[in-house]
Amino acid sequence: MDIRLPTQLSDEKSTTRPMSILTEVNTIDTTTSTEPQAINETKISSEIKTTFTSEEIQKLLPHRYPFLLVDKIIDYVPGKKAVGVKNVTINEPYFQGHFPGRPLMPGVLIVEAMAQVGGIVLTQMSPVEDRLFVFAGIDKVRFRRQVIPGDQLVMTVELLWVKQRRFGKMQGRAEVDGQLACEGELMFSLVN
Repeated sequence: MDIRLPTQLSDEKSTTRPMSILTEVNTIDTTTSTEPQAINETKISSEIKTTFTSEEIQKLLPHRYPFLLVDKIIDYVPGKKAVGVKNVTINEPYFQGHFPGRPLMPGVLIVEAMAQVGGIVLTQMSPVEDRLFVFAGIDKVRFRRQVIPGDQLVMTVELLWVKQRRFGKMQGRAEVDGQLACEGELMFSLVN
């Protein structure tokens, strides 16, 4: 069974989409509104939160320093995709050993950063108190460009499907200066 977000308003006075407390609740009074339906839909879509600060990300994800690899979300489409940014700096702890004299961001951390952006999409779809989305698999991952200190990693992760509210698959893509650095499919599982 696939999970789909509601796309139409019900006849009730207010409609709440299944998102976190960080997303504003969409409400509309259909009994007193004199505006045409198209304008109401525009108002509703403009109330949906499309960016997240570092503090807001920490309320959604359990990761903390040094393993929180997303600095901000610059674009979010509920139930579909998120675009996140990681500013890569020389003071990252892994650069001490990877590699001395030639620092490169490890590929597994690029994939983890994409997964954390995907976690924003999944955690916003339905309340998952005391539960956690974890990796269930990765497929077709390819590294195309090295990521070095000073780079800004822009990660776009799109939801492909969700089954039984427990399993999900996403397509991830990480770029630096418009050049593809990494891409692949990420699978997630919900655990207690």
